[in-house]
Amino acid sequence: MASKPHPPLMKKHSQTDLISRLKSRKILGVGGEDDDGEVHRSKISQMLGNEMKFAVREPIGLRMWILISAVGFTVMAVMALVFPNQLYEVVFEEELSTTSISVRLYGGALLSLALILWNGLYTIEKTVIQWTLLSEACYFAVQFLVTSITLMEVGILPNAAILLLVSRVLFVVVTMAYYYHLGRKTKKI
Repeated sequence: MASKPHPPLMKKHSQTDLISRLKSRKILGVGGEDDDGEVHRSKISQMLGNEMKFAVREPIGLRMWILISAVGFTVMAVMALVFPNQLYEVVFEEELSTTSISVRLYGGALLSLALILWNGLYTIEKTVIQWTLLSEACYFAVQFLVTSITLMEVGILPNAAILLLVSRVLFVVVTMAYYYHLGRKTKKI
């Protein structure tokens, strides 16, 4: 008795069977939209999450603004620490009559803010950049108020002080504009 050869086995290839693939993906929970409206291509990407949603979409010129601010704060801090009398004379056009420790403390505070700005320049975390910008804006606002009150008490209005006040208003506006644009929700495409 000769055995009959068996017909070739018909294997079902799920990769080629579209309905089977769709059923498998539905069972796995892959391919449909999640609560955020994102479509995941695999279960692994669904479990780990999409790293693109954590990427910060930065406004144009943000890093350059933080760099300019960090350099400016560092230069002013060094000037206040090394040459406190000259820095005071440039702004208020009069000699510092008391001890220069207050200007040096100001330089130390500026140096601390400069370190925060340098850190904000190299980070990719949105919240760190936002807090960096907010601390910079607060500094400029406080400096504007303190300088204005001091000039009113002294009763003089030198050109250097006017330039300082105008620049502080401009810096607050630019910094808060970057802060606002960084905090906006991006539209999903």
